[in-house]
Amino acid sequence: MNHLPLIIKREYLTKVKNKSFIIMTFLSPLIMIALIAVVAYLSQLNNDKQRTISVLDETGYLKDVFQNTDNTTYSSLNGLDLETAIALVKEKEDYGLLHIAKVDSLDDISDNIKFYSEESPSLTVISGLERRIEKRLREMKLQKDGVTLEQIEASKTSIDIAQESFEGEKSSKIDNVVKLAFGGIAGYLLFMFIIIYGNMIMRSVIEEKTSRIIEVIISSVKPIQLMMGKIIGTSLAGVTQFVIWVILGGVLMVVVSAIFGIDMMQMQTPQQEMVNQAMQAQGAQAMAENMITAISNLPIANLIVAFMFFFIGGYLLYSSLYAAIGAAVDNETDTQQFMLPILMPLILAVYVGVFTVIEDPHGTVSTVFSFIPFTSPVVMLMRIPFGVPLWQQGLSLLLLIGTFIFAVWFAAKIYRVGILMYGKKPTYKELFKWLKY
Repeated sequence: MNHLPLIIKREYLTKVKNKSFIIMTFLSPLIMIALIAVVAYLSQLNNDKQRTISVLDETGYLKDVFQNTDNTTYSSLNGLDLETAIALVKEKEDYGLLHIAKVDSLDDISDNIKFYSEESPSLTVISGLERRIEKRLREMKLQKDGVTLEQIEASKTSIDIAQESFEGEKSSKIDNVVKLAFGGIAGYLLFMFIIIYGNMIMRSVIEEKTSRIIEVIISSVKPIQLMMGKIIGTSLAGVTQFVIWVILGGVLMVVVSAIFGIDMMQMQTPQQEMVNQAMQAQGAQAMAENMITAISNLPIANLIVAFMFFFIGGYLLYSSLYAAIGAAVDNETDTQQFMLPILMPLILAVYVGVFTVIEDPHGTVSTVFSFIPFTSPVVMLMRIPFGVPLWQQGLSLLLLIGTFIFAVWFAAKIYRVGILMYGKKPTYKELFKWLKY
């Protein structure tokens, strides 16, 4: 008699009715949104901070360079020596003092600029000062050589190389960013899903084994049915939890932004701010057009179908191994010796995806690892946005399914013996012996 549906139902209901599961399902989004809101609020405070920077320019060359902004005010100190200027800045409690020492030539200015402050200055502030000074000195040197500002402006040229395939499909630089984002998100979701819910399956097996409930269950259910029921039931519980997280997280973000007036987009690192400035320099309209073109060029239907199959195949493959580990040991401490062989392919897949696929998605390394079943779910999902032939996707999926079937057989052998073994820490040698039973 096939008890698989009953086992799946039991596992699912046991998980979703568990108090800790319910609490963490609703508490995790609250904690995450609270952390995001706190970081956004602190970032917003930092971005709104008013700074006064005093400038002591003994050369007189850079007096027109520093223009006040919404958050930064520049105060010019003329006719003062350095010691007096520092004392004055300390007394006024200004953010800092930018000192440009008097020099004989323009070439010596760059080596005679210092910023004095009570505390370490912001990277963004220093980078902004450096950009302004560099621009002004470049213009002055060109003017010294007889080049006018009009000629300097006329000489500036923006290059944006148009990209087009031999079949006439147009693309842009932003295409690679969008493709990497889609592939990276898909691979990362699979990686996290395997880690979180694979461990949940393993703990579930260990709990039932140590409580001796498994001895009663196994008397009327085949081990492979029990193992598959645990995997599928826990997976459905995980999907339920994930959907609740997404919905609840989205609602909470909107509510927090509306009630507390916190802009989640304020969480900008100095690197992100530099990227935003570069994007603004290229033109917001052009960037928007390129983004729309990049998204329209994505094989959306292929991505959705491939994501479903590779996600399910990869998760079931690793879940069967997690279940086998749970059956082989008596407690979570003993699982550590068996976890490394499972985690290494996953970690390797992420590294190959991040450092190889983006640079050469159709290269030998990327292609080979997209066929290896233990790495293909992550690597192939990251390759597909760049355009992978359907025969390669099909072959990779067949290899993944074949390996999953073998892994289920392998895990069921260990599961059948391991769930009734107590009091002894198994070795790899003993696991291989169990396969012969």
